[in-house]
Amino acid sequence: MSPLTLQISIGQQLLSLNQGSELLRVWPISSALNGVGNHKGSGCTPLGEHYIRAKIGAGLPEGAVLVGRRFTGEIYTPELASAYPERDWILTRILWLSGREKGVNRLGAVDTFQRYIYIHGTPDSEPMGVARSHGCIRMRNQDLIELFELVCPGTPVTLTAE
Repeated sequence: MSPLTLQISIGQQLLSLNQGSELLRVWPISSALNGVGNHKGSGCTPLGEHYIRAKIGAGLPEGAVLVGRRFTGEIYTPELASAYPERDWILTRILWLSGREKGVNRLGAVDTFQRYIYIHGTPDSEPMGVARSHGCIRMRNQDLIELFELVCPGTPVTLTAE
Protein backbone atom coordinates (compact mmCIF):
# COMPACT_ATOMS: atom_id res chain seq x y z
CA MET A 1 0.00 0.00 0.00
CA SER A 2 1.32 3.45 -0.96
CA PRO A 3 1.97 6.04 1.76
CA LEU A 4 -0.30 9.05 2.23
CA THR A 5 0.79 12.44 0.88
CA LEU A 6 -0.64 15.93 1.07
CA GLN A 7 -0.75 18.38 -1.84
CA ILE A 8 -1.61 22.02 -1.08
CA SER A 9 -2.54 24.25 -4.00
CA ILE A 10 -2.26 27.92 -3.07
CA GLY A 11 -3.82 29.01 -6.37
CA GLN A 12 -6.86 26.80 -5.87
CA GLN A 13 -6.90 27.13 -2.06
CA LEU A 14 -7.26 23.36 -1.68
CA LEU A 15 -5.56 20.61 0.32
CA SER A 16 -5.64 17.13 -1.22
CA LEU A 17 -4.97 13.85 0.56
CA ASN A 18 -3.54 11.21 -1.77
CA GLN A 19 -2.48 7.61 -1.51
CA GLY A 20 -0.12 6.95 -4.39
CA SER A 21 -1.96 8.21 -7.48
CA GLU A 22 -5.39 7.90 -5.83
CA LEU A 23 -7.09 11.09 -4.63
CA LEU A 24 -8.77 10.31 -1.30
CA ARG A 25 -10.10 13.67 -0.08
CA VAL A 26 -10.02 17.39 -0.86
CA TRP A 27 -10.64 20.20 1.62
CA PRO A 28 -10.78 24.00 1.18
CA ILE A 29 -8.05 25.99 2.93
CA SER A 30 -6.97 29.57 3.51
CA SER A 31 -3.32 30.46 2.94
CA ALA A 32 -1.41 33.72 3.50
CA LEU A 33 -2.91 37.08 2.67
CA ASN A 34 0.65 38.15 1.70
CA GLY A 35 0.88 35.40 -0.93
CA VAL A 36 3.67 32.87 -1.30
CA GLY A 37 7.22 33.21 -0.07
CA ASN A 38 9.70 31.37 2.07
CA HIS A 39 11.46 34.15 3.98
CA LYS A 40 11.20 34.63 7.74
CA GLY A 41 9.04 37.63 8.66
CA SER A 42 7.34 37.75 5.25
CA GLY A 43 3.91 36.61 6.45
CA CYS A 44 3.83 34.43 3.33
CA THR A 45 3.02 30.76 2.86
CA PRO A 46 6.16 28.78 1.93
CA LEU A 47 6.33 26.66 -1.19
CA GLY A 48 8.08 23.39 -1.91
CA GLU A 49 8.57 19.98 -0.37
CA HIS A 50 7.76 19.67 3.34
CA TYR A 51 6.70 17.04 5.83
CA ILE A 52 4.63 16.95 9.01
CA ARG A 53 7.19 17.30 11.78
CA ALA A 54 4.78 17.23 14.73
CA LYS A 55 1.11 16.68 15.53
CA ILE A 56 -0.20 18.78 18.42
CA GLY A 57 -3.60 18.73 20.11
CA ALA A 58 -4.71 15.10 19.91
CA GLY A 59 -7.86 14.65 21.97
CA LEU A 60 -8.55 18.34 22.50
CA PRO A 61 -12.13 19.51 21.99
CA GLU A 62 -13.12 21.20 18.75
CA GLY A 63 -12.41 24.94 19.05
CA ALA A 64 -9.66 24.46 21.66
CA VAL A 65 -7.49 27.61 21.67
CA LEU A 66 -3.75 27.02 21.20
CA VAL A 67 -1.13 29.67 21.94
CA GLY A 68 2.54 28.80 21.58
CA ARG A 69 1.41 25.26 20.69
CA ARG A 70 -0.20 24.87 24.14
CA PHE A 71 -3.89 24.55 25.02
CA THR A 72 -4.93 27.66 26.94
CA GLY A 73 -7.95 25.97 28.50
CA GLU A 74 -10.21 28.20 26.41
CA ILE A 75 -12.72 27.08 23.79
CA TYR A 76 -13.31 29.55 20.96
CA THR A 77 -16.59 31.48 21.02
CA PRO A 78 -17.64 34.71 19.31
CA GLU A 79 -17.63 36.31 22.77
CA LEU A 80 -14.02 35.26 23.36
CA ALA A 81 -13.12 36.65 19.93
CA SER A 82 -14.73 39.98 20.86
CA ALA A 83 -12.71 40.10 24.07
CA TYR A 84 -9.43 39.47 22.16
CA PRO A 85 -9.85 41.05 18.70
CA GLU A 86 -6.08 41.07 17.96
CA ARG A 87 -5.51 37.31 18.33
CA ASP A 88 -4.65 35.15 15.33
CA TRP A 89 -6.80 32.18 16.31
CA ILE A 90 -5.07 28.81 16.16
CA LEU A 91 -7.71 26.26 17.03
CA THR A 92 -8.34 22.54 17.60
CA ARG A 93 -5.16 20.88 16.22
CA ILE A 94 -1.75 21.75 14.74
CA LEU A 95 0.18 19.92 12.05
CA TRP A 96 3.61 21.62 12.26
CA LEU A 97 5.46 21.63 8.94
CA SER A 98 9.18 21.34 8.27
CA GLY A 99 10.91 21.97 4.95
CA ARG A 100 12.88 19.34 3.05
CA GLU A 101 14.82 21.64 0.70
CA LYS A 102 17.97 23.25 2.12
CA GLY A 103 18.10 26.93 1.22
CA VAL A 104 14.52 26.89 -0.08
CA ASN A 105 12.44 26.05 2.99
CA ARG A 106 14.97 24.53 5.38
CA LEU A 107 17.64 26.24 7.50
CA GLY A 108 18.58 29.91 7.71
CA ALA A 109 16.13 32.69 6.88
CA VAL A 110 13.79 30.35 4.99
CA ASP A 111 13.25 27.59 7.57
CA THR A 112 9.55 26.64 7.59
CA PHE A 113 9.79 24.90 10.98
CA GLN A 114 11.47 27.90 12.65
CA ARG A 115 8.82 30.16 11.05
CA TYR A 116 6.14 28.13 12.91
CA ILE A 117 4.20 27.30 9.76
CA TYR A 118 1.26 25.03 10.60
CA ILE A 119 -1.85 23.52 9.19
CA HIS A 120 -4.33 24.53 11.89
CA GLY A 121 -7.98 25.13 12.67
CA THR A 122 -9.65 28.52 12.48
CA PRO A 123 -12.99 30.05 13.50
CA ASP A 124 -15.97 29.07 11.34
CA SER A 125 -16.50 32.78 10.65
CA GLU A 126 -13.23 32.85 8.65
CA PRO A 127 -13.70 32.20 4.93
CA MET A 128 -12.13 29.22 3.19
CA GLY A 129 -10.92 29.47 -0.39
CA VAL A 130 -9.64 32.98 0.31
CA ALA A 131 -6.06 33.88 1.29
CA ARG A 132 -6.34 35.43 4.77
CA SER A 133 -3.75 33.83 7.08
CA HIS A 134 -0.40 35.15 8.37
CA GLY A 135 1.49 32.36 6.58
CA CYS A 136 -0.08 29.17 7.89
CA ILE A 137 -2.64 26.94 6.21
CA ARG A 138 -6.03 27.37 7.88
CA MET A 139 -8.73 24.70 7.75
CA ARG A 140 -12.23 24.25 9.12
CA ASN A 141 -11.99 22.58 12.53
CA GLN A 142 -13.98 19.48 11.57
CA ASP A 143 -11.91 19.05 8.40
CA LEU A 144 -8.69 19.36 10.38
CA ILE A 145 -9.80 16.80 12.97
CA GLU A 146 -10.50 14.36 10.12
CA LEU A 147 -7.13 15.04 8.47
CA PHE A 148 -5.27 14.89 11.80
CA GLU A 149 -6.52 11.34 12.40
CA LEU A 150 -5.37 10.18 8.95
CA VAL A 151 -1.79 11.49 8.83
CA CYS A 152 1.30 10.93 10.95
CA PRO A 153 4.62 12.69 11.53
CA GLY A 154 6.73 12.25 8.42
CA THR A 155 3.81 12.52 5.98
CA PRO A 156 5.06 14.40 2.89
CA VAL A 157 3.43 17.77 2.13
CA THR A 158 3.95 19.61 -1.16
CA LEU A 159 2.93 23.27 -1.40
CA THR A 160 2.56 24.67 -4.91
CA ALA A 161 1.63 28.14 -6.20
CA GLU A 162 -0.78 26.85 -8.82
